[in-house]
Amino acid sequence: MNGNMMIRIFGFILLVLASPVGAQSLNFGSGDSDQPIEVFADEGIEWQQDKLTFLARGNARAVRGEVTVFADELRAYYRQLPQGGTEIRQLDAIGNVRIVTPGETAYGERGVYDVDNAILIISGGKARLVTANEEITAHDQIEYWERKQMAVARGKANAVQGDKKLAADILVAYFKKDKAGKSAIHRVEAFDNVHIDTGKDSATSDRGVYNVNSGIATLSGAVQIGRDGNKLDGCKAELNMNSGVSKLFGCGKSGGGQVGGVFKPRSKK
Repeated sequence: MNGNMMIRIFGFILLVLASPVGAQSLNFGSGDSDQPIEVFADEGIEWQQDKLTFLARGNARAVRGEVTVFADELRAYYRQLPQGGTEIRQLDAIGNVRIVTPGETAYGERGVYDVDNAILIISGGKARLVTANEEITAHDQIEYWERKQMAVARGKANAVQGDKKLAADILVAYFKKDKAGKSAIHRVEAFDNVHIDTGKDSATSDRGVYNVNSGIATLSGAVQIGRDGNKLDGCKAELNMNSGVSKLFGCGKSGGGQVGGVFKPRSKK
């Protein structure tokens, strides 16, 4: 490695020393402000001082603490501070993006970190967010809001936990630390064209809320539940995805009113 390359990498590391302080998670711009970023790239690193930009190309990898970003190309945009020094305001990852932490891994074709607002957006190539027990995918994009400990999947979004599947136009997942200190999904909200498959039952609705710990999904708006060709219709339902027990409620006050169903008898041989 020549002297100019060493200077560029050293400059990149110094640049990140002034990054804001926050909790370490998927957001690469957060973490201990004294933690440097180590950058590796097969085709070199370019410092565009007039544009306040760093470029790392060719199998690029950036490591900060427990977070590693892999991509074909990495772009870091920074600002000069009035009191002196610099800080990164945005980090872009382009092509074959993979972001790895001890608790989650995100995949896509493009990743954008808004460091000021602690927001990560992954898009392209059917974006995915994988935790120890769940996987979330989306055709449009997945947003990770670090300060709210929330992920938003947009466009034919799916959440899978074992044989349990939840799909909707938009899924919002909320995280919290488990007993091992790792980030885990504890609640998922689903909006529009909601579909649930428990392995035994299937259900559709306009909106749904799934509690991961209890295994209960609460559905509302044009609810239909099906199993073995039988169908039930109502305005609200509770599905216990662990026990397989479903409760259906009508459209009246306090869940009262009439519900309907179609039961398909078994044919006799």
